[in-house]
Amino acid sequence: MALAIGSTQDKQTSNEVLARARARAALIPDLLVEAQQIANTVTSGWHGRKKRGSGDTFWQFRPYDQSESLSRVDWRRSARDDSVYVRDQEWESAHTAWVWADSSPSMLYKSETSDVSKQSRALVLALAMTEVLAKSGERVGWPGVTNALSHRNACERIAAQLMVAKENSGALPIADQMRARSEAVVFSDFLQPVEDTLEWINALSQRGVRGSIIQIIDPAEESFPFAGRTEFKDPETNSKFTFGRAETVAQDYKSLFAARKEELANQCRKLGWNYLAHHTDSLASTALVSLHMKLTGDAGKALS
Repeated sequence: MALAIGSTQDKQTSNEVLARARARAALIPDLLVEAQQIANTVTSGWHGRKKRGSGDTFWQFRPYDQSESLSRVDWRRSARDDSVYVRDQEWESAHTAWVWADSSPSMLYKSETSDVSKQSRALVLALAMTEVLAKSGERVGWPGVTNALSHRNACERIAAQLMVAKENSGALPIADQMRARSEAVVFSDFLQPVEDTLEWINALSQRGVRGSIIQIIDPAEESFPFAGRTEFKDPETNSKFTFGRAETVAQDYKSLFAARKEELANQCRKLGWNYLAHHTDSLASTALVSLHMKLTGDAGKALS
């Protein structure tokens, strides 16, 4: 049984790379439909990434705070009861988000404990997040594939470009297009050396980019349910190694896996980034809800 344990070396032949690109392209039409359904379901009744700002569009009435100027009070609304209210406007400046899903070989892994591969789940979530952001009025792009698009059907346009884009075997997106005050939303298993991921996050943070990393995990990669003689194959290098009794390394493996997750999460917290872990045997909608709520909360901080 093969377990995706990660490697940064790319020893795949050009034919294998082409085959992966074609397989991903074949998945996208169905995944796009699923992503749109998920986005529509979880955002029903939501109102985008609204936040208080200097726009002309009414957002909400809220109780007056004594630290504010009286000129902000809406006296007509306040006259209706015994409270004093302020009329908030909605911030109308579009935000730029760069959404990306890892397509390296390790993302193809799917154990018997899950119905979908990590790649399928990452693509669904990335497209669903693109749909949510585009309909919220944000500019959305896919690094290395499209520029940031400001259009309600940006998701469909990005999906169309992904179908013909060259395979990117890198485990992290190219950050050349990301500018200060933009946002990176990256879906990956993050099984490359953790130092590479932390270096990438730090470089973007120093540039003024905020971000969210969503670690896509097959349940078997974390629980290590293997016993007896088991052969493991590295999907990046095709190297193999065999344990006569796999259960003897289970505890050490699980401890190391947990430590990697904690290191990523801690560094994200230090830099003001979001970290989410999502297992492929869970509903995609649960991850989208959590991510959307985090991005909604961060929007005001980033642009206020």
